[in-house]
Amino acid sequence: MNVPHLDSIDLDSIDTDAPLFDPAAFRLGEEEADLKALARRLGRSRFAPRAAEYDRDARFPTENYTDLGAHGLLSICIPREHGGMGVGYRAYCTTAAEIGRYCAATALTWNMHTCTCLWTGALADDLDMARDEREQHRRRRALHYRRVVAEGALYAQPFSEGGVYDGTTRMTPFATVANRVPGKVPGGWRINGRKIFASLAGAADYYGIMCGDAGSDEPPSRRDAMYVAVPATAEGVDVVGDWDPLGMRGTVSRTIVFKDVFVDDDAILMPRGLYFQASMRWPHMFLSLSPTYLGIAQASLDFTVRYLRGEIAGQNGGMSGEKRRQSASKQLAVAQMFIALQQMKALWFQAASEARVDPTKEQVLRALAAQYTVMEGANDLAQLALRTCGGRSLLKSLPLERFYRDSRCGSVMIPWTAETCLERIGRESLYEAGEEDA
Repeated sequence: MNVPHLDSIDLDSIDTDAPLFDPAAFRLGEEEADLKALARRLGRSRFAPRAAEYDRDARFPTENYTDLGAHGLLSICIPREHGGMGVGYRAYCTTAAEIGRYCAATALTWNMHTCTCLWTGALADDLDMARDEREQHRRRRALHYRRVVAEGALYAQPFSEGGVYDGTTRMTPFATVANRVPGKVPGGWRINGRKIFASLAGAADYYGIMCGDAGSDEPPSRRDAMYVAVPATAEGVDVVGDWDPLGMRGTVSRTIVFKDVFVDDDAILMPRGLYFQASMRWPHMFLSLSPTYLGIAQASLDFTVRYLRGEIAGQNGGMSGEKRRQSASKQLAVAQMFIALQQMKALWFQAASEARVDPTKEQVLRALAAQYTVMEGANDLAQLALRTCGGRSLLKSLPLERFYRDSRCGSVMIPWTAETCLERIGRESLYEAGEEDA
């Protein structure tokens, strides 16, 4: 790709699209507004021109990560005292949504990396730990933060294992297990298992995996899960299989096999049981996949408006300028898309703004509703965009068919799949905690 490097002066001169969330209308702070503007400039000038190639070749967006690192965005949620930006949950999510407008694979994989820093940082600080356990956790996370800030290390979050996921009780144990290794100095663990749909496979420097403690006296459960960073270069780590999916092709989510992989104690990102506590007390942690898809929804409307106004190069046999906006049916469709997107954004923004430890029941239900609305609504909007723009928009020389394919992937992403969201909203609306029918 013959794309020149951008410095900060170049970025400042780039004309950007209108913000997904207007800073004045949504009362954004200066930092959040500036981050979103940076994301739009990078997205329009760097990420969007590269997106088709990543999709076509199912190739990881390495060049985009170089740009993210150059502008400090790999450490966006690392605390300031560790050299990061120290950005909070919502500001990160609104920034991710902007990136999702231009390259969904970049936004989605960036989420996996950033959540490693967010979960071990601000989120973990809200959870209960014994004093010595908290001190140990702070020491260990400092090692990982230093790798990101000083070395540009990438962290993946491969959780999926291919078994039946119980989204209602969240108690299904992880099949990947860690066995304590006796007599080794320093102490450590031997890990065996596999992860499927492992985004950043072959690109990440560390795979942050969930695994059960095989030495626990308790029956296998997610209650005893540990969050462990496995070096990609460790002996026994193997990336296998092809990656040729419908959408999100640039995530390169191949299968990773772990066979007798040794990691030392400092590889533990979250101590035993803390992930389960987070999933129960900080449930908005799972909403962070949705910003990518909100960005795709915005991109679908953006494209449709420009296409109907004759502003898309290549829409008419290589020429732009053919306007199709006079049709009443197309005007009606654009109105429907605009209304759907505004509803999506309003619900999602409210839910993201409520993210905190121990949210109320209504706030949790609203987060589930926001997840469902975005993950289903993004594809509905992309589908309507295709019908409105017509046959030429199906061509791979235009981005709309990619928006459609990428957006179809959101509803099946665990743990908050579309079905899980509906099941939980229905049940938890009708039952209070602990209630059962006779």
